[in-house]
Amino acid sequence: MSFTVVIPARYASSRLPGKPLADINGSPMIRHVYDQACRSSASRVLVATDDERIVQACEGFGAEAVMTSPDHASGTDRLQEVVTSLGLADDARVVNVQGDEPLIPPGLIDQVAGALDDYPDAAISTLCERIVDPKDLFNPNVVKVVRDHDGYAHYFSRAPMPWLRDQWQALTVPESLPADYRAWRHIGIYGYRVSLLHRFVSWPPAPTETTESLEQLRALYNGARIHVSEASEPPPAGVDTREDLERIRQQLA
Repeated sequence: MSFTVVIPARYASSRLPGKPLADINGSPMIRHVYDQACRSSASRVLVATDDERIVQACEGFGAEAVMTSPDHASGTDRLQEVVTSLGLADDARVVNVQGDEPLIPPGLIDQVAGALDDYPDAAISTLCERIVDPKDLFNPNVVKVVRDHDGYAHYFSRAPMPWLRDQWQALTVPESLPADYRAWRHIGIYGYRVSLLHRFVSWPPAPTETTESLEQLRALYNGARIHVSEASEPPPAGVDTREDLERIRQQLA
């Protein structure tokens, strides 16, 4: 299994500007993400950024970094620019690891890459975990996914799904979920075949994508299959806020 890891790292962030360079116990956050990715089976790991300060930081600890356009509408557009500049073949595999995941388990990176080998019909691979807390099910910031019997995605949504028609009459959070009920939270790590990335950037935003603000719905809308495996281990939370950053600092202290 040969694959490349690309770590997108934008300097701008509405809640935490300069997030990739935020100090975590003496090293910038992007280094922690890079080090975790290097512990996977990837043949190559690089950082894709739109800011020279991040390039300089990466070069300081020996990471490969590439500059990309600051005008990309999505992370997938940025990834497609990278694979084009690298000249990767259409059948090459790329795993997109978010630059704000300093605790990402290397095993999850390998799992996403391996799914593209195990499921030849999948143009994209990603992960999920079971939802057990009703608050997560009804939280629009927790993306849900419904899969078929082989693990291919039917749909992703911010809404609670599947819906228990006979038990839930309104958008009211229940105290608990039935023991036999299965709902899945989408985990935002992706594996791509390079051929899919080239097709993706040629497609206009899908109506469902615009409604839900979920980029992966563009792929489903255009007939690309997405395989969603249950994560082999629990994924740690990433960094969105200063509170998250402090939590990570304490965990790694």
